[in-house]
Amino acid sequence: MHPDLEKLIVLQAHDVEAKRLRDEMVALPKHVAALDAKAKATQGQRAVIVDLIAKEEALRRRQESDVKDQKAKIDRTRKHMDLATTTVQVTAFEHEIAFAQAEISKLEDAEIESMERSEGLESQKKLADEAVTDASATLERERIRATDTIAADKTLLAAVEQKRTAVRAEVGEAALSTYDRIAKAKGTAVAEALNQKCMACQMMVRPQRWNDLRDRGNDETMMTCESCGRLLYYDPARDAPQRKTVPVESIAASIIRSL
Repeated sequence: MHPDLEKLIVLQAHDVEAKRLRDEMVALPKHVAALDAKAKATQGQRAVIVDLIAKEEALRRRQESDVKDQKAKIDRTRKHMDLATTTVQVTAFEHEIAFAQAEISKLEDAEIESMERSEGLESQKKLADEAVTDASATLERERIRATDTIAADKTLLAAVEQKRTAVRAEVGEAALSTYDRIAKAKGTAVAEALNQKCMACQMMVRPQRWNDLRDRGNDETMMTCESCGRLLYYDPARDAPQRKTVPVESIAASIIRSL
């Protein structure tokens, strides 16, 4: 294997880890913001229910007041009826009393309906209270986790950046330029070739190119995938049959571990 390619394998591992850390540091605040929005929405839904409960209570108070007014009206009408001197007057008072009694009946029915609505709203409020509690607890837990994780990621990223800088200094200028160009276009620049296939794009490698790649004496050339353009490396430990009793580390893992 080309000596620069060995270093580029390590560099890519560091680049991938650095990207993961940066992505996580960007994603976590967004995750917390989404949970915060969800918690506020849950609180808003609860507030609507509480407002409806208050309106139903106010409605019943008005209904109770109206019932009292109608009953008072009936009492007054009956007193006037006692003083009536003609049948026409008595009949008119009876109509007023009947109308007031009908209004009382309507108000009492409406009051029962309001109480039934309030019972349903109270059940919804109980669920909303639980949802608000859960959302608030989740938000607080995730906010703490995000803060701790971001702090840890910053420390890890600083260490990874130091390693990246050290590895890049060891790679030849031409190889590093090729690596950067491919990585910028593809996201990654180095891919393993396994079972005559590029593991990045999953396209097959031509037999002659596969043979050249597997030639352990070929350490002067860095070959690329003809489909995706990534630099290819071959790990005989992963391609050849292995005995279960003798574990063999991959080239990428052993290189990284040795540094």
